[in-house]
Amino acid sequence: MSGAPTQASGSLASARRAWCLYDVGNSAFATTVMAALFPPFFRSLAQQAGFGETQATSMWGYVTAGALLLLALSAPVLGAVADARSGRKAFLGFFAGLGILATAAFAFIGAADWQLAAGLFVAANFGFGASIIFYESLLPALARGSDMDSLSTRAYGWGYAGGGLLLVINLLMVTRPALFGLEGAGQAVKLAFLSVALWWGVFSIPVLRRVPEPPALPGAAGGRGAGAGFRRLARTFREIRRYRQLTFLLAAYWIYNDGIGTIVKMATAYGSEIGIGMTHLMGALVLTQAVGVPCAFLFGRLALRIGAKRAILWALAVYGLISCGGYFMS
Repeated sequence: MSGAPTQASGSLASARRAWCLYDVGNSAFATTVMAALFPPFFRSLAQQAGFGETQATSMWGYVTAGALLLLALSAPVLGAVADARSGRKAFLGFFAGLGILATAAFAFIGAADWQLAAGLFVAANFGFGASIIFYESLLPALARGSDMDSLSTRAYGWGYAGGGLLLVINLLMVTRPALFGLEGAGQAVKLAFLSVALWWGVFSIPVLRRVPEPPALPGAAGGRGAGAGFRRLARTFREIRRYRQLTFLLAAYWIYNDGIGTIVKMATAYGSEIGIGMTHLMGALVLTQAVGVPCAFLFGRLALRIGAKRAILWALAVYGLISCGGYFMS
């Protein structure tokens, strides 16, 4: 297999741990920012600007849709660039830095400044999503075969644990600001955003230092920049028509990924609109993270036992039923 690991066992183990740690870092953005604090924070800014409660929730939906669309249009080109050149860690560092800086800037958003909040969130979400493209492109250099599944599962579990740990700390900050010497929940929320940026930045260092840079894929010659990425992407789309199952897979993944992303980003906004308090919303998210840690590993074993496709279909069926049940919440 091209790109198979060739390092000594000790060096390879260190590189794998470093790779997993990036999931610990960026998961804090997914939990504290994307799922927990930023949706109600944005809605409060919009309401302070004079919008009604339902309008504020709708505006947040438009912002998240725009962020997802930007990433969806850019991801194929970025993925092609990742294949075409040996410089994936540089791209990972750049986009992670973009997300980290935009997240830190959340702390300086003023009252009713929802336009700035929307722009910064789109930038942060783009940095988050784009960095994952190049982060995942490092995996073939660290594992092969079934080891790829187990390493990916380990990173996923670590991500749940890391994102959940910082979420618990931020939950305490928001609900008990006096314990941290803060004046109120508003100040605590902004400090929580800064903590996410710091957490994300610290846990980005190991992957940039310890994971080896994979070589460019064979046959990916013809340039090293975005132009090469566009050319490679054009060739892929010309050839993809011959592979019907791959076309179905890409379409299904696009729908699945955007569906999951919508639920993650809209859950707390929806919950707060129907009257669920912030403490209970964040508590539910903490519980989700706690359940996710062991279930990530159990699901990896389930996939080995019954097959990945069947495991995914069962999981999506359960997820769909739960999502439909959310419609009837009061």
